[in-house]
Amino acid sequence: MAEPVTAPLGVILAGGQARRMGGGDKGRLEIGGRSILDHVRDRLGPQVEAMALNANGDPARFADTGLPVLADSIDGFAGPLAGVLAGLDWAAGQGARHIVTVAADTPFFPADLVPQLLLAAEAQGKPIALAATPDPERGIARHPTFGLWPVALREDLRAALAAGTRKVVAWTDRYGTALASFPVDRGDPFFNVNTPDDLARARERSA
Repeated sequence: MAEPVTAPLGVILAGGQARRMGGGDKGRLEIGGRSILDHVRDRLGPQVEAMALNANGDPARFADTGLPVLADSIDGFAGPLAGVLAGLDWAAGQGARHIVTVAADTPFFPADLVPQLLLAAEAQGKPIALAATPDPERGIARHPTFGLWPVALREDLRAALAAGTRKVVAWTDRYGTALASFPVDRGDPFFNVNTPDDLARARERSA
């Protein structure tokens, strides 16, 4: 049985290279007159005790966000798991037991993401919880950048990354993963902006 969880910290994952958008920080693109990162921060903030931003490169470019900026400790853009590790190391220094991660390019994620992840982990007795949505082909689709992660597993994650693990579910499946399922009747809440076409769709959706 998973131990009770209270007051997780939030980590916004923005460590990717945004190749399909021509590089740069996707979170800085605007939707409805505000940046995607602003939308993400405003959705996550009320759900967590405190927030940080996982991003690589010059942290000064995010000074206006007021958030601590956490760089990957693993070289070479090792993917979301490196951002999770950076968040877990930060949370350990804050005395927290858990973090919840969200992607910086996903402006419509659920306003009840964190409580649903907490409920799923407790009800299903798993140390990690991931968000999921119905999928007509696979039955259910997991969203591995939207998860609840225990600080107690950070050294395990560090070792896995050092050994070459990069795919999120390749690591989470070792421990058992609870799933928090969210409806898609009003559109996919985990729709993310990867391409210029996605950005146009996001702007239409927020209009």
